[in-house]
Amino acid sequence: MTVRMGGSAQVNAATRRGEQVVRAANSQLVHDFGLLIKAATRLEQRIDTALRRECGISHTMLEVLIRLCRKPGEEVSQRQLADDLTLTSSGTTRLIDRMEEAGLVRRVPSPDDRRSVFVEPTDHGRTVFLQAVTVHSHVVERYFVTPVVRDDYTRLTDALSDINEALRDAAG
Repeated sequence: MTVRMGGSAQVNAATRRGEQVVRAANSQLVHDFGLLIKAATRLEQRIDTALRRECGISHTMLEVLIRLCRKPGEEVSQRQLADDLTLTSSGTTRLIDRMEEAGLVRRVPSPDDRRSVFVEPTDHGRTVFLQAVTVHSHVVERYFVTPVVRDDYTRLTDALSDINEALRDAAG
């Protein structure tokens, strides 16, 4: 059943809906989350630009090298990298292809499972990693640490850890 409204009732309903839309778009939660996303995106862009300029690698490549260098000798599969970096399997394959072409990593067949391939850093990859970590640290220090008062920084990182934990628990 369709209820027809008179012209002024339609205008009033549209005006109310428009006001609701404006309130929702300007809500504190939308604003606060937007700040987080903008800051994270801008920081990511600064890091990526500096790494490409000074080291010839992307921020994502650095994240792979961090993961591979964290525990020397650990066998890390492409699947584990995809999960750790929240990339698709095909995206991880393409990334590792580019890193292998650049001499940063090598694929090693699993001795236990013919379907699995492990990824490990090369000596060149470790050298680039050390250079990239220095660049990364300078950018993070300048734009993430320095602008925040020490006590606030501790609260910020604690809060981010809590958020990450809640999201990890919710995914399971």
